Amino acid sequence: MKTDDNFKKLKYKVAAFYNFISIVDTDILLIKEELSELSENKEIKGTILIASEGVNGTVCGTENAITQFIELLMNLLKISDINVKYSWTEKQAFRRFKARKKKEIVTIGLKQINPKKCVGKYIKADEWNEFLEDPNTVVIDTRNEYEIKIGNFKGALNPHTSSFREFPAWVQKHLKPLIKENPSLKIGMYCTGGIRCEKATSYLIEEGFSDVHHLEGGILKYLEDVSHEKSLWDGECYVFDQRVSLDHDLSPGSHRMCHACGLPISPEDLKKPTYIKGLQCEACVNKFTDSDRARFAERQRQIDEIMKRLPENSIWPSS
Repeated sequence: MKTDDNFKKLKYKVAAFYNFISIVDTDILLIKEELSELSENKEIKGTILIASEGVNGTVCGTENAITQFIELLMNLLKISDINVKYSWTEKQAFRRFKARKKKEIVTIGLKQINPKKCVGKYIKADEWNEFLEDPNTVVIDTRNEYEIKIGNFKGALNPHTSSFREFPAWVQKHLKPLIKENPSLKIGMYCTGGIRCEKATSYLIEEGFSDVHHLEGGILKYLEDVSHEKSLWDGECYVFDQRVSLDHDLSPGSHRMCHACGLPISPEDLKKPTYIKGLQCEACVNKFTDSDRARFAERQRQIDEIMKRLPENSIWPSS
């Protein structure tokens, strides 16, 4: 198991967290105000989503600042524990702090789905390999196509979705027929930190599926707890911040972000003739107008000037 001591040399600590808990509108406003004030005072950056169903977010700051943030969040929610995974980085993983009120903290688009009511059975990270290798299981990656492309558990089903909203339709079209033909199969699911699987397993149970499981703490917890030698993870794990991806040590990976379309770029993609820094990658080469490209070029010029003038700045490098 990795510990914070492995990463003390890095300046910034990142906390990815969520909790499904009922929150009234007046408390949502209070939570936003209190967390925004602390973040401004302690130079914490990141994004937090707050809804009547709970909270979901990732923030980055010094170790002391992040400790204060999580303590304040739990105090505001009146809870003694929260689902949180930590990692470290040499540079600030976000450009600003945003706290937003949303209808859902992870969007599936179905009001009746309530993870506080029911979810699948949790599988600990150190028990996940056994589940993966069980021939009587079907394992589903509930993340998006571009996330799965840069890392996954081999053999897992890829629903080929571009957003989590598309997952229920995939279940109806593909998973239901599969389980109907193989009713003895145990279903397992995983995602980055566990939150999407909370809703995905809840949805399956509401739809009448049985023997539904999910990886507790998601890929991030697996990478934290399972050694390289025993790991069945292949590739890197996409994260929704300026680091883009994490390697098995939970350190920033080899991928960068296309600042035209926002998709991850592999080291191989950077070498392709279709790639132009800040303007386009192979995935978006035909998606923007000339005026868009001109705007992207001016933005990249400004970024390059800042990086040249302030090479030691704390902003993650632009691709």
